[in-house]
Order: sequence, then structure tokens, then C-alpha cells
Amino acid sequence: MTSRIFLSTILSCICCSLFAQENVLSYVKPITGTQRMGHTYPGATVPFGMVQLSPETDTLSYEMNGKYNPDVYKYCAGYQYEDKTIVGFSHTHFSGTGHSDLGDFLIMPTTGTLQLNPGTADHPESGYRSRFSHSTEVAEPAYYKVKLEDDGILAELTASNRVGFHQYTFPASDQSHIILDFMSGIYNYPNKNVWTFVRVENDTLVTGFRQTSGWARTRIEYFAMVFSKPFKEYGHRNYTNDVYKGFYRKFDQTKNFPEMAGRQIRAWFDFNTTAGEKIKIKFAISPVSTEGALKNLRAEIPGWDFDQVKQEGQALWTKELNKVHIESGSREEKENFYTAMYHAFINPTTYMDVDGQYRGLDMNNHTANGYTNYTTFSLWDTYRALHPLFNIVQPKRNADMIQSMINHYDQSVQHMLPIWSHYANENWCMIGYHSVSVIADAIMKGNAPFDANKALDVCVTTARHRNYDGLGYYMDMGYVPEDKNGSSVSKTLEYAYDDWCIAQVAKKLGRTDIYEEFIKRSNNYKNVYDKTIGFMRPRLNDGTFKAAFDPLQTHDQGFIEGNAWNYSLYVPHNPDDMIAMMGGKKQFTQHLDSLFTMELPDKYFAETEDITRDGIIGNYVHGNEPSHHVAYLYNWTGYPWKTQERIRMILKKMYHPGPDGLGGNDDCGQMSAWYIFSSLGFYPVCPGSDQYSLGSPAVDKATLQLENGKTFIIDVKNQGDKNVYVQKVLLNGKALDRLYITHSEIMNGGNITFFMGPKAKK
Repeated sequence: MTSRIFLSTILSCICCSLFAQENVLSYVKPITGTQRMGHTYPGATVPFGMVQLSPETDTLSYEMNGKYNPDVYKYCAGYQYEDKTIVGFSHTHFSGTGHSDLGDFLIMPTTGTLQLNPGTADHPESGYRSRFSHSTEVAEPAYYKVKLEDDGILAELTASNRVGFHQYTFPASDQSHIILDFMSGIYNYPNKNVWTFVRVENDTLVTGFRQTSGWARTRIEYFAMVFSKPFKEYGHRNYTNDVYKGFYRKFDQTKNFPEMAGRQIRAWFDFNTTAGEKIKIKFAISPVSTEGALKNLRAEIPGWDFDQVKQEGQALWTKELNKVHIESGSREEKENFYTAMYHAFINPTTYMDVDGQYRGLDMNNHTANGYTNYTTFSLWDTYRALHPLFNIVQPKRNADMIQSMINHYDQSVQHMLPIWSHYANENWCMIGYHSVSVIADAIMKGNAPFDANKALDVCVTTARHRNYDGLGYYMDMGYVPEDKNGSSVSKTLEYAYDDWCIAQVAKKLGRTDIYEEFIKRSNNYKNVYDKTIGFMRPRLNDGTFKAAFDPLQTHDQGFIEGNAWNYSLYVPHNPDDMIAMMGGKKQFTQHLDSLFTMELPDKYFAETEDITRDGIIGNYVHGNEPSHHVAYLYNWTGYPWKTQERIRMILKKMYHPGPDGLGGNDDCGQMSAWYIFSSLGFYPVCPGSDQYSLGSPAVDKATLQLENGKTFIIDVKNQGDKNVYVQKVLLNGKALDRLYITHSEIMNGGNITFFMGPKAKK
């Protein structure tokens, strides 16, 4: 215990010595993005933590009456701000995704007659669900609190990396219960629960595992659960139709029987409580074993001091958030910024026990020696800004994440880097092979404490995988034909960019043959451009362009999460050639202007994957990632002031510190990373390059505390809502005569000064 107090004190002192005058935690609003499409969760977690302990406001089945239930999309993170009831608190969640899984091990405290069904939102009294009010709800980094009104129970949650810590304050009752629901989960597919095993070790300790087959086809999560007070009795209800009872029929398994097994199980634990009595639960998880879960529990939270664990978790957040210290006269700006940093530092998540063991893609156990193994790689989203941000402020973690990706490749029977992976599973969600971009960005920026040549080899093998998603056609024909493989234009463009990334690394490492192969492939974007209409357009297997084509539509037009207006701007590795191809700077600028100002007819919203107008400005779709670099493209046309104008407009329209404060899915931190970069005044238009394109900073000043011990300061003169235009820029006191800064200029420390004004400097 003494060592934990000492650690907490050291962490707090480090943070205080940096910026003693300000509590950055007060600016973080975990509730931001919990309404509408943000898909964030408000519960307790630590930076990159394996446990995300958060309330569920509903648990819906993926299918309703045998058909897809569209309402499940709202509950990717388990929580929707508009809801009036809470079903319980589970231990695993995605942050900001447009698809989901998880929601493991739901716990709900209740009093009165035991009810084992969750009830309904309209009639919570019909089950263990409870009404709640936002007036009693508190959401902070590493802490969540709410009053469960139906039973008069105060629920408080905190967490360490691998352990969730519950504290429930009960009324006086001889019928107090803790319900442990193994049937509940997010995106409950038919037959998602494969098997559950529970073992009551004694009157305070319960262990077991849950195996599911959902978005992740084969996922096993082990747990160890400890109560602060012995339960007086316990039991379970097994809803499994095909449960094999065998010799166990000699026992009454439903009550006080120490083993439970089946596909669908809910368990309960009964207590007598006095008024104001706190029952605490420590719930550790492990990808490997119940023994691993117990080791995690004993190592991370050996005692029962809830407030101490909360303080330690918040000290970890304070340390991470202070890696970028901003000054601003606007509290809203500080709340937006530090909430964005909070969301950016949730994923990817730790995926190993305290002894380094983790479950691999091959379903065998492995040990991470000298690094942290991570999971939750939403790479189609996060390669754009989140991982480039990590290369500046989290370089050690980013290198470990890349090592985790290479481990994934080594364990993959397909010999592929991760596409969208979590919990020892590959989901194959979205397109491209953007692990390549993340690896290339790190190598090109000098953050590669791993075998760079091996990393290049696995990138090349991934990119030559002919059986993957149209790649064989792409390699043979220079494009993906739409009549052979859908979303063909998006795939062609994204493959071409990833191939450019491979070429850059090969050039740096002196691998000339690989460079020549992939620099040629990186030009394949030209093969899907139709100069007769001025848009990227799907081509067919016979070489012709698709006849029936509408550049405003998404579905069946060769694109994914975007249309031709947006994807025609996706050549991040060669914007100069893209601009020339599309008619030159003047015509290209008109295209950009129209993208932001046009009115998209209502009929097209039914054709997009955005569902609503959330995240859309004109036909610019900020809520979908393929457009995230677009506003910066004016820097290549001679109109940088339009980049500055657009950036500040997007910052205002798409982000604010409220429940509906995100204009689209946060996508594991990508939306938030865009905000962080753009608020600081620069953005990685092309990860894999060492350049960051300049924009219009929204902060008064920012100090980046770099892991190499240096600081990089961004100073903004004449900041204001109307002063969005950059008049001049000084880098280390000298005039900057270009529209970008380099990674080394940041990492070497120093300062950049923006002088702002109300009129565009054309």
C-alpha cells in the first residue's frame, strides 16, 4: 500500500511541477459525444486502459423479429444521453466507433424482490433497470457517479488499467442484491454468447470466463471478482436451452452451487445492508486466464480505498493531459481541447496482463517482453491524425503499438497486418491496409525502435496479398474494377496512398527494387479519374467507366463513407498532380469552394452512411474521415487563407463541450486528434511524410512537453474569433516562407509564432 501512495504522490508532483496553476481535469467532459452519433461513453477508464467501466442505458439485440434492428447503431458505446434509465455497468467498451462489440460482465445493484430480467425503458420497474437523472450524474476522467433512483442506490465507478472498482451505497435492506449478467452485451448478435463459466471460490471471490462470437468471431475474456463483504447467499438462472446437466442433476444448481456453466446465465449475490453501507467490488479482467485476472487485481488494486484508486487514476490522466498545455481566454476552447486529448488517449487499449501475457491472433498465449501489447486498432480512421499525433506526444506508446501490429502479422495465418482488430481477432472492417501508413509514418519520422527492415517486409507482404479485397485486380490492372469488387474507387485510391508509404520507407532503407515497384503502384489513382467529368469514377473489368454514375451518391458508385466529390480529393501523397489532373489551381479551388457551400439535396442523405446531417457542411463530410485533410488543400492552390477560414469554421461547427458536441463518430480518437492538430495550427495531410500543413491555430499559446525532454511552443499573437487569418509566421524567430513545418522542427524543440488578423493576406 505504501508503494502505491508513493507512486501516486510522485505522479501528482510531476504534474504539479509542470503547470501547478491549473487543474486540466476540470476541462475534460467525458459526457461529450454521448448524444446522437459521437458514440463515446462517460464511464471510468485510465489512459489506454484495458478496462472501460461505464453505464449501459440500453442493451438491444442486433436482430428484432428476425431483421436487423437499426436502433442498435445508437448503442455502439452502450450509452445514449437522451435515455432515462440505466441497465447496469459493464467493463469493456469501444470509444466513438461506428460498429461495436464488448459490453462484457454487466453488474447492477438492486434492492427488494429479486428480478433477473432487465425490464424495459418504458417500464423499468418490470426488471432490474433503474431510472436516473443527469442532475445526479458526474463524469470525470477515471470516475463516474450516478444515483439509481428506483432503488435509492448511489453508484460510483473508478478503474486502474485492468481492474474496475465499483462502490455502491445502499439503503437499509435485507434484500440487497448484486446482479452479474453474462447475457448482456453490446451488439448482441443471435447466439453471440458461446459459453460462460462461473466458479464461486468462496463467499467473497468469484472467477470465470465469457466466450462470445460477435464482431470478433472468437473472443474469450476471463475475470476475477471480489466483494468487500461476504454475500449471504447466491444463485443463478441458466437460460440455456441446450445445457447439459448430466450428473449435476444430483444437486440443486440454481442456489448456492459453486459452479455455473451455459450459454445464457445471470447470477446474483445477496446481502443485508444498513443505511449508507457501501458494498465495493473489484473486477479484474484478463485475456489469458482467471489466474491472470487475479494477478492483475492483486497487483493493481490490493486494498479497498476507493478514493485512493480514483486519485491515482486521475493522476495518470493529469500526467498525460499535461503533455500539451494550452492557454486560451475561452473556457470552451479549453474544454474542447482537453476533452479531445482525453478521447485521443483512450484507444488503442492495453491488451496484456501485468506479467506481459496476452492471447494472440493464433489463439495461443504469448508474452510481451519490454513493451506493452495493445489492441483496438481502428486503422482506417486513426492512421490519418491519431497515430501521427502519437508520434509527437506519445512516441513510446506508438512504437509499442506498431510492435503489437507486427505481432499480429506474425500470428496471422494470412500473413497480414491488422486492418481493424481487437481482442485477438481481425474484423476485416473498412478498406486499405493502413497499418502500412502507421508504420511508415513512424519510420520516416525517426520513431522506430524496432526492426525497420522487418517492418518493411511485413508491409510489402501485406500489400502483395492477391486474395485480399480486390488487390489481385489492382496489381494486374492498376485499379479495382467495380463489377468485380465493390467500393472500387475508394480502394484504388487508398491502396495507392499506402503503396506510396511503402515506397518512402523502401527509399529510406535503400531497398531500391521495392521502391520502384511501389512508387509505380502509388500512381494508380490516375486510373480511376475520368477527365471528361472531372471526378474519380468507377471503372469496370473491361476498362470502361461505369455508365450510370452520380457523383453525389455513395452506394453502388464505387465509394465507401463518401462520394465522388469527397474522394476525388483523396490523393494525399501527390496533391500537386491531383490539382493539375483536375484542371489546375483555379478550377480545383472552385471545386473545393463548391464542396463547402453547396446544398446537398435531402434524397442523398438516405444514400449515405451518415444517417442524418450530423457532421456535414455543404457536401463536406467531417463526420467521415476521407475528408479530414480536405480543408488544408487550399495550401496547394495559392489560397492558404481559405484553409485558415475553413479550419476555424469547422472547429466551431463540429465541436463543442456538450453531450452532442461531436459532429460524427469519434472513431477511437480520430475526430479528436483532428481537433487537437487543427487547434494547434498544423495538420498531417500525408502521414508518411515529415511535413505538417499549416492552418489557423485556435489557441492563444500551447506548450508541447516532448518525451525527449524538449519543449515546442506555439505562440499566437492577436488571437480572436474574427482574427482567423495568418499574417505571418516565425519559426524560432525567423520568417517562415513555406506553408508547412517538419517533424524534426517540432521534435528539436523551439517555438513557432503565428501573427493573426481579421483580413485575409492574399
